[in-house]
Amino acid sequence: MGFFDFLKGSDINQGIKEYGDTTGAVLLDVRTSQEYREGHIPNSKNVPLQSLERVETIVNRADIPIFVYCYSGSRSHQAVNALKRMGYTNVKNIGGIATYTGKVER
Repeated sequence: MGFFDFLKGSDINQGIKEYGDTTGAVLLDVRTSQEYREGHIPNSKNVPLQSLERVETIVNRADIPIFVYCYSGSRSHQAVNALKRMGYTNVKNIGGIATYTGKVER
């Protein structure tokens, strides 16, 4: 790992692989509903950042692994911090769909 590697942020493709390898995990897209409809990662659940309190309808236990993404990684970073404040203990920001190379659903 180089000195400036921290500037690159999370690798969403690696995060999706890790999500797939994690039993019972939830893939959370915190973009707007409109952005989600325009294209999202298969099996992801959409809870926009501004409505994050609704996550309890999808993730009903604090220890369930949650992999969070948005467009660039900024909103997902905010969402991870908010989820931790809400008591969720196994939350990971995997970055932004902008650099995702896999299949997208519409």
